[in-house]
Amino acid sequence: MQHTFTLLEAKNWRDYELLDSGDGLKLERFGKYIFARPESQAMWSRALSRREWDSADAVFQPTAEESGGHWVEKKKLPESWEMKYSLTPSPSPKERGEFDALPPMRELAFSVMTTPGRHLGVFPEVAAHWDFIVEMIQKAKRPIKVLNLFGYTGLASLAAAAAGAQVTHVDASKKSVTWARENQALSGLGDKPIRWIVEDAVKYMQREEKRGVKYDGIILDPPKFGRGPKGEVWEVYKSLPNLFEICRACLSDNPLFVIPTLYAVRASAIHVAQALDEMMKKYKGEVDCGELVTREKSANRLLSQAVYARWYSK
Repeated sequence: MQHTFTLLEAKNWRDYELLDSGDGLKLERFGKYIFARPESQAMWSRALSRREWDSADAVFQPTAEESGGHWVEKKKLPESWEMKYSLTPSPSPKERGEFDALPPMRELAFSVMTTPGRHLGVFPEVAAHWDFIVEMIQKAKRPIKVLNLFGYTGLASLAAAAAGAQVTHVDASKKSVTWARENQALSGLGDKPIRWIVEDAVKYMQREEKRGVKYDGIILDPPKFGRGPKGEVWEVYKSLPNLFEICRACLSDNPLFVIPTLYAVRASAIHVAQALDEMMKKYKGEVDCGELVTREKSANRLLSQAVYARWYSK
């Protein structure tokens, strides 16, 4: 099957900017603070001057270990600060004419902070998926149950809940789930039906399959490598096919979407799309795929952050 390949941008940010990139680094604004982080994909020269780069509030200094390193603060930063994102339903490749008729959405509010793993609690490029999820749920005009596996700080879960879905959020990190619950309160979504689960994703899904629990939408943002709360090992190439199989068993008879996104792996989006085709072969729908990209403010170059595929119902 041929697939539509798209460079997918999150274009609705106000609190985030990719200011510049190059020489294996990226310069970004999160709220009112500026950070320099390693970025292996930035294989060109920086467009901004050294003075502008030197104005960063903090720089991440990596070590030899794959995720090792520490932040060097040039200015005193708060322990955390708040960012916002205005959810806007994003037209899918189908029925774009209905886009203008969709009701307006609320802002997501969430806290960010520097962490030992060079991240700050949000992957801004994934906001393109949040808008797509909102659009699909609103157009469905029926009760929707969404599962968010490897849900991190909960922003995709909050987008789905804000659009009217019943959400189950699963992450092996208790700290991430606590952070996600705090983001729920910040966003004013405390009354929305979200179940927060601290658990290994595969083990949780195996139990859901036995219980006969079904979902209409599944979001998967698996890490390249990770460990569950009881030491369970996750390696994406070995573990993802099995997880796809279990997820298929937990899909409803009328699913709405399935969206896997992969970071830091040597895999083509086409490969992810073909695996998704196999998973969804008994359902009527479409698959598109591509890369999540961020556009620089400085030189208008696109920086690829992840590969994705998404199946959605016709």
